[in-house]
Amino acid sequence: MKLAERLSVYERLMRLDKPIGILLLLWPTLWAQWLATRGQPIWPVLWIFILGVVLMRSAGCIVNDYADRNFDPQVARTRNRPLAAGEISAKEALLLAAGLSVLAFLLILPLNKLVWELALVALFLAASYPYTKRFFALPQAYLGIAFGFGIPMSYAAVWETVPKEAWLLLAANIFWAVAYDTEYAMVDRADDLKIGIKTAAITFGRFDIAAVALCYAATLGLLAWVGRMLTLGWPYYLGLGAALLIALYHLRLIREREPAACFKAFLHNTWFGAAVFAGMAANFLIR
Repeated sequence: MKLAERLSVYERLMRLDKPIGILLLLWPTLWAQWLATRGQPIWPVLWIFILGVVLMRSAGCIVNDYADRNFDPQVARTRNRPLAAGEISAKEALLLAAGLSVLAFLLILPLNKLVWELALVALFLAASYPYTKRFFALPQAYLGIAFGFGIPMSYAAVWETVPKEAWLLLAANIFWAVAYDTEYAMVDRADDLKIGIKTAAITFGRFDIAAVALCYAATLGLLAWVGRMLTLGWPYYLGLGAALLIALYHLRLIREREPAACFKAFLHNTWFGAAVFAGMAANFLIR
């Protein structure tokens, strides 16, 4: 395989051609960075976390495809992924994931010991998440913890401790992840039932849309609680209002459970995260 072809395989394996995962991982990290610093981010720390998001999301995608390498060929949407299609060996994929993880850990070496300790937890969460689909009825909740662990790490980097507001933000992210990843799982529900893996879309069954709605409501409720704790102003709540309208649009998209519309709703969740962040940023700019 030529170098250009190999790099193309690596790009698809790391999903760099599909940045939605990076964005869904990045938004909660940015929430935490802005709230922890009260709107005055420490730029070197911020860039460490942004680069770390890209590296760890890429490594997580590889581990996910390694774990699902025997399932993905049976699912229409995933059968052409590099590992499923045999374009790369499992050993080479794992070596690439390990290299990305080492780079991510090197990034945080200038930070404090608590960040290092939390990073080890984050690594475990990222590596173990793909296997939860074998036994856990709501793997999307586990994903929410993994995707939101940049929140306590961000606070640890700035405060050298993790306060209550950080755990509330993490809880909000868990509910948000269940909402958007259930929309994602609704796309593959028929295939997932055939191969026997567990997803929230299967667990919720005919109550899937109601569950997504409740998860969005819980996300916004927890974010409003954080806003009240920190006495944030009207721009923050305007951002939450915009996020609410976006969530209602997603519910409209998935109401017929049509796979293409459910996938569109999933992809559109980056605007939910962006709306929340815009409210946070505007709050501190105006104040």
